[in-house]
Amino acid sequence: MNNGDAAIVVRGLRKVYGDRAAVDGIDLEVGRGEVFALLGPNGAGKTTTVEILEGFRKRDGGEVTVLGADPATASRTESFRQRVGIVLQGTGEFDELTVGEVVRHFARFYSSPDDPGTVITRVGLRDKAGARTHTLSGGQKRRLDVALGIIGRPELLFLDEPTTGFDPEARREFWGLIKDLRSSGTTIVLTTHYLDEAEALADRVGVIAAGRLIAVDTPRLLGSRDEALATVSWRTPDGVWESAQSAAPTALITDLAARYGGEVPALTVTRPTLEDVYLEMIGAA
Repeated sequence: MNNGDAAIVVRGLRKVYGDRAAVDGIDLEVGRGEVFALLGPNGAGKTTTVEILEGFRKRDGGEVTVLGADPATASRTESFRQRVGIVLQGTGEFDELTVGEVVRHFARFYSSPDDPGTVITRVGLRDKAGARTHTLSGGQKRRLDVALGIIGRPELLFLDEPTTGFDPEARREFWGLIKDLRSSGTTIVLTTHYLDEAEALADRVGVIAAGRLIAVDTPRLLGSRDEALATVSWRTPDGVWESAQSAAPTALITDLAARYGGEVPALTVTRPTLEDVYLEMIGAA
């Protein structure tokens, strides 16, 4: 990708604590309008990397450009803060304010904010607009965090573990919101421990381990998933389950179909999941 098409450009990024490199020479580009998921175990360096991109933490080496500016200095300017939305793991407590009051208050920080009522509805809190925030559940507070991150119509949105505390239905609803934001042109950098979330939302994923970016690709192609052996499973007429791994599953299924008269009982075909590939990568690193 051309640098002009990139919302984020990182070259040789380093951050050192004592004699340990928490981030050790990362190169990365995130395209405008892309959803990019950054994956890695705790302590791998992904949070430090994102905090440097947000301008919250100083780097010790390398070059970083976010929306055409160095976040180390630009993050202190009003123009940069107008363009970037950040959803941290916990934005804050506003116990005596209602959801509507908090969102309307944050909207005043922006020159062209979204409509507070619309944002509250988009994050699934319309029925809680008049509720004081201390009465919200953990998942509802997380939705409020997201509302505060998107109220300013950001060009670039950082989401740090956004669906922590969500039940499965709420997570799927939130995924719809992220897809909606992407379709409107918002660039999104997402950190998550939910591999199904990364697969559902991300155009590309990057895997960090031991301070290094060890792989970047689409979820489908990461770790050559598309070339991995497929596992074909079926049930025999006497009820016994059988399975076989094959590089040519279509040919195997054709043989099975001929053996069983056209219909293979309880047929399934699976390849390694994104989680399988991810765990193998960080284990090797």
